[in-house]
Amino acid sequence: MASSLSQTVFFSILVLLSLHQACAKKTYLHFYLHEILSGPNATVLTVVNPSNNTTSLTFGAIAVFDDMLREGPDDNSTLIGRAQGLVGAVGRDGSLETMINFVFTEGKYNGSTLALYGRVVLGVTIERPVIGGTGMFRMATGYSLAKPIVASATKLVYEFDVYVWNKEMKDN
Repeated sequence: MASSLSQTVFFSILVLLSLHQACAKKTYLHFYLHEILSGPNATVLTVVNPSNNTTSLTFGAIAVFDDMLREGPDDNSTLIGRAQGLVGAVGRDGSLETMINFVFTEGKYNGSTLALYGRVVLGVTIERPVIGGTGMFRMATGYSLAKPIVASATKLVYEFDVYVWNKEMKDN
């Protein structure tokens, strides 16, 4: 009896998960994040730096950022939004923890946001989960892949591929 009940519950959960995936809208986004590391137009600022080293994030450091989201890797490509958030140097191995909101300000997704959270190891493809969103991305889930395109002492450019599933929401 207990085995039959647990199998029924398990089957019901599988059906509900399948229905959620079937009812969800899939969206693919492709854009570039441009970060300026230094100078008068820097888009990242270290706010806590336990080592008094102002040139890089070292273990225990915390920074805020307000980076540009652009259609292409070129500095003059169309600006489509901002990447705003926090980054902390959490690993003695150089790994970072990030909280990002992609704030879309142009085009189809203008006024919508996507929230990402996750671990970063610089120099390799970064995978992070999409943990939510607003506007057209309400109840969003998914993942992002970010590949470094430019990495210099003054600038970072990452190519983003973002895969989002969310329900079609209608305002009441």
